[in-house]
Amino acid sequence: MLYIIIGVVVLIVLWVIFTYNRLVKLKNRAKEAWADIDVQLKRRYDLIPNLVKTVQGYAAHEKSVFENVTKARANAMKAEETGDPKKVAEAENALSSTLKSLFAVSENYPQLRASENFLELQKELTDTEDKIQAARRFYNTNVKKINTKIESFPDKLIANIFNFEKRDFFEIKEAAAKEPVKVNF
Repeated sequence: MLYIIIGVVVLIVLWVIFTYNRLVKLKNRAKEAWADIDVQLKRRYDLIPNLVKTVQGYAAHEKSVFENVTKARANAMKAEETGDPKKVAEAENALSSTLKSLFAVSENYPQLRASENFLELQKELTDTEDKIQAARRFYNTNVKKINTKIESFPDKLIANIFNFEKRDFFEIKEAAAKEPVKVNF
């Protein structure tokens, strides 16, 4: 009888250890996924000033567009520092909208659209936007996994004991921000 009790206790301890380690692994994957988003956003922030300068050379009288893009970029960078997916998503949505207006300005300048620098920057920004989308999907997949574990019985017991918290998804609320940036040549 003593061996059975010891065996059950050992199994429970092993289950707790295994469950805790799985939760830690999922939490770290979600952190890694957030870091991937962070890297791509930083790349985007670095490209935007170059794109603005290139367009400014052709469209000097479109000052408000450049100011809005610069302001939206600064707000997005500030929101990123918080690490809050909701705040970052809102700021990134605003930045995407202002980038759309920047590309709309470029449509009025045929010489700009033919510029090698502009085309290269546009290609890099498009590539970055694709990478941001992939990083967001990767992050949301990992958030879904850890949140499911935290909410599922019996893992919920271990999650509560060790204070594992649910994470927020990286969501886009406004319909216009869900549309891809349109670039016409």
